[in-house]
Amino acid sequence: MSVTPLDDEQRGEEILAVFDTAFGELLAADPAAFRVKFRKMAASAFAFYRGTACLFYHDLEPEKRGGPYLDERTSRVWIHGDLHAENFGTYMDSNGRLVFNVNDFDEAYVGPFTWDLKRFAASIALVGYAKALSDDQITELVEVYAGAYRERIHALATGAKSDEVPPFTLDTAQGPLLDALRDARSLTRFSLLESMTEIRDFERRFAAGGGSVELDAATRYKVLAAFDGYLETLPDTSLARPDSYRVKDVVGRRGIGIGSAGLPSYNILLEGSSDALENDVVIYIKQAQTPAVSRHLTDQRIRDYFQHEGHRTVISQRALQAHADPWLGWTELSGAGQLVAEVSPYAVDLDWGDIDDPEEIAMVVADLGRATAAMHAAADDQSGESLVPFSTERAIDAAIAADEDGFPDLMTDFAHAYGARARADHQIFVDLFRNGRIPGL
Repeated sequence: MSVTPLDDEQRGEEILAVFDTAFGELLAADPAAFRVKFRKMAASAFAFYRGTACLFYHDLEPEKRGGPYLDERTSRVWIHGDLHAENFGTYMDSNGRLVFNVNDFDEAYVGPFTWDLKRFAASIALVGYAKALSDDQITELVEVYAGAYRERIHALATGAKSDEVPPFTLDTAQGPLLDALRDARSLTRFSLLESMTEIRDFERRFAAGGGSVELDAATRYKVLAAFDGYLETLPDTSLARPDSYRVKDVVGRRGIGIGSAGLPSYNILLEGSSDALENDVVIYIKQAQTPAVSRHLTDQRIRDYFQHEGHRTVISQRALQAHADPWLGWTELSGAGQLVAEVSPYAVDLDWGDIDDPEEIAMVVADLGRATAAMHAAADDQSGESLVPFSTERAIDAAIAADEDGFPDLMTDFAHAYGARARADHQIFVDLFRNGRIPGL
């Protein structure tokens, strides 16, 4: 990776300019939410990295004109857009099966496949540094990830049968991935509902507090109108029981994570699959954001494919994630695109806190490399979308095959360089924030 040397003051000004482009309007509308976001980002270099995909792609700007392993096809692959070590976890797929896979598709777009891999590789460098691993150990971990990705892409490109490349489930996962799936299996819809709702007058309603915000009548009406529009975006298989879409309650919500600061969001309580109160379903409507990667890719064919950012997020997730959430859909609210999905009772994120042994880390990283390859392979001419009209796994496989030896070197060099850049940027950011240098806060 080549980065123009800047002193801390110059880099600080560059960071502020990128933040203004990415966050300016939202920050002006809700500075309190960004104070919370930035305090979370100040906690560690990794937390800073998680919250600054905008800065990452700004720094990759020179590569938009091409780079190793990128051609007409491999530069137009559906990518996650914010692939890092903590964006993996469990979900219940549309077949009722618990799966461990990539999650959080808010930044998904169509672009160079190597950008996903580089973002993940740098995150592993940050994880390894925080766990006091040596540079050689970090190199080995990134090589394990690149090797597992390469192996799985090649297997998929050459027609591997489904039982040879199975998803990570309770039957196939191991180690911390299996632990996460078992934790998810122990969760219940009832416990989720108990944490968010209460029974009033023999009916379930949202409970006060816990981030819930009561809505005025006009806002409630707009949210319900948006909900009606959302129903039209669901696949027929999700519309089995009409009563499942009877609305019981609506609230606003706040405090929804580093990546969503300042974005309006709402929770809706639905009847669920039966009249029993323990089967009620909570879905959320969240204003979708402009993906950071899209600011650095100018292909008008990609931009024109999407109605709005909510549509982009959902179409991208359906392409990248086999058997996605059956409640996943989109709508519009006050002229802005919205993402709609279930607040899942079965979501457990990969917890790196207790994964300290280098051999265990390597095992996890290898599995995440395989998951990344499966994600890239899913989103192509077989996904039901016409935006990527070719086999991505075959295109990526051919590109890597042209220089097998250089592939892991590309990832390890970038991981070390950008890991160091992110650690330095984190300190610069903390000083900017604590000294009142971020405009609007």
